[in-house]
Amino acid sequence: QQSSGRNLVASGLLQAGATMRLVQFQTSSTGPRIGLEEKDGGNVIDLKAFDPSLPSSMREFLEGGEAALAVARKAQKSGRHVLPRSEVTLLAPITNPQKVICVGLNYADRCQELNMKVPKEPVIFSKFTSTIIGPYDEIVHPPESNEVDWEAELAFVIGKKGKHIKESAAMDHVVGFTVAHDVTARDWQLKRNGQQWLLGKTFDTFCPMGPAIVTKDSVSDPHNLGIRCRVNGKLVQDSRTNQMMFKIHTLIAWISQIVTLYPGDVVLTGTPPGSGAFQKPPVFLKRGDVVECEIDELGTIRNKVV
Repeated sequence: QQSSGRNLVASGLLQAGATMRLVQFQTSSTGPRIGLEEKDGGNVIDLKAFDPSLPSSMREFLEGGEAALAVARKAQKSGRHVLPRSEVTLLAPITNPQKVICVGLNYADRCQELNMKVPKEPVIFSKFTSTIIGPYDEIVHPPESNEVDWEAELAFVIGKKGKHIKESAAMDHVVGFTVAHDVTARDWQLKRNGQQWLLGKTFDTFCPMGPAIVTKDSVSDPHNLGIRCRVNGKLVQDSRTNQMMFKIHTLIAWISQIVTLYPGDVVLTGTPPGSGAFQKPPVFLKRGDVVECEIDELGTIRNKVV
């Protein structure tokens, strides 16, 4: 569980390369398309314009495997079909995954905050795909909840199908990483529905994601990135992914015992301490609040609560 991204590079599971930021976007004249963000917040290369044979959705693109990624690399080198950022609206980098899998209680400092024992095995739950919204879209505060909370999380995206995956091969199944926000209605998670977590986690718009899928060869060490959350500019979460107790390769091996992982599946890896429900007194999101979730090397998502 303690293997670092540097060790994965050394073992050949991650390969050094140019930064590649896969996005989904639309313009005033096009529907959803796939592209490459030149840099965080930069212009976007239209991959469909570069190669019309490419699909328009990220999930279908990822199903194309290494061949599709090779086309994206060629487009990146070409310098062609670049759209000014002002003409582009970023969507969630993947909007129709087969599964959104989440990990609970995965940060050592989070367990300390909650005065809970470290889990002996990963705690797994899910969100429905209808929770997914883009990196700058609005979170809808449901009238059914009075306790909506924030949770910044590192997410990884599956790029290769697998079942019963060994830890030693797990990173071969990851295409990249993105920022996710596991918005949670604490009253529904902890007090209602028999204290099952699903409904509290899966209100519509409760999974902002983005800005991009940063490919694994572009990330120095996914297990040592700064992760932060701000509410109305106030820093409320500030940790590092080295606090994750179950590392990415361990999670893939564990989850794939139970379900087949498919290209496009998204796994949220847990949140550090600092969410509102466990402050004294508790603090919850209000309509009008702005939440920013930020991870080093990946970017920042910014969502207003309405």
